[in-house]
Amino acid sequence: MRRARGIAIAAIALTVVIVLGLVPGFVGASVATALPWLGLAVAALLLIALLVRRRVWLVALVPVLAWAVAVGPSLAGISAASFAAASSGGAVAGDAAAANGEQLVVASQNVEAGSGTAEASAAALVASGAQVIALTELDPEARGQAAEALVASHPYSYAVGTVGVWSSLPISGEQPLELGLGWNRALTVDVETPSGPVSVYVVHAASLRPGLQSDRDTMLAELGARIAADDAPRVIALGDFNAASTDPALAGIRAELSEPAQSTPSFGFTWPTAFPLARIDHVFQRGLTPLKNTTEPAGASDHLAVIAAFGF
Repeated sequence: MRRARGIAIAAIALTVVIVLGLVPGFVGASVATALPWLGLAVAALLLIALLVRRRVWLVALVPVLAWAVAVGPSLAGISAASFAAASSGGAVAGDAAAANGEQLVVASQNVEAGSGTAEASAAALVASGAQVIALTELDPEARGQAAEALVASHPYSYAVGTVGVWSSLPISGEQPLELGLGWNRALTVDVETPSGPVSVYVVHAASLRPGLQSDRDTMLAELGARIAADDAPRVIALGDFNAASTDPALAGIRAELSEPAQSTPSFGFTWPTAFPLARIDHVFQRGLTPLKNTTEPAGASDHLAVIAAFGF
């Protein structure tokens, strides 16, 4: 009886924590970051409840269901196609179909200011086949390194503040975006593809710190509003959002755009590189056909790069 009571208390506590992940603000953002890992605690609790062999396992199902609902936006990225790709040696579902049409490959990485990694990151992302490369946390030295490394292969570029975009396809409509901050940490351009323009947003969201997340939340809300007002049929938003996939601050963006499925069965964590714990770098889209979404090391940054391919 004592064990059953303990399991019930633990189930209630876990459910409360998971629900707090839906609350905007630092608490919700923190829970959202830890949410994938909370699945281990939820699974362990259910296993213990089953071993007790009482009806208490029904109580343990409550946090299981709460976790599944809360983590849904991330789990949606772990599609059956991802498992098929993993079992077939990494081929991505949809690549064969895309072979008969146009593809747009985009890549994004926070290059970690002061790391001296921008040149190596740029070279790695060129080798990935990306036609559009977005780099964030650029200081003047990193911006110069990236520009030099990309000028031959990606001659069309636009940079402002800590963000920049380089493209092998022509760009137009370049605009800086302050997103409510009073200084620029985002930009937008139109990438001119043979199948028509794609509206691209690059963002380096403000950092998330206890009690100081308002700048980040403001930026993400403003970006969501900006995208909602964009009537372009094809839109991509990418960069360092400093927000996990289920963070409440991404609600406005997720209302307009979707995150493509991971190409391997994973949550696609991007930070820190040595032992990725959270996915805070993203690629969102609408109006395109997702073909690939992977993370790869590039340079010596503390963020993995995100590389995604889309068909028209």
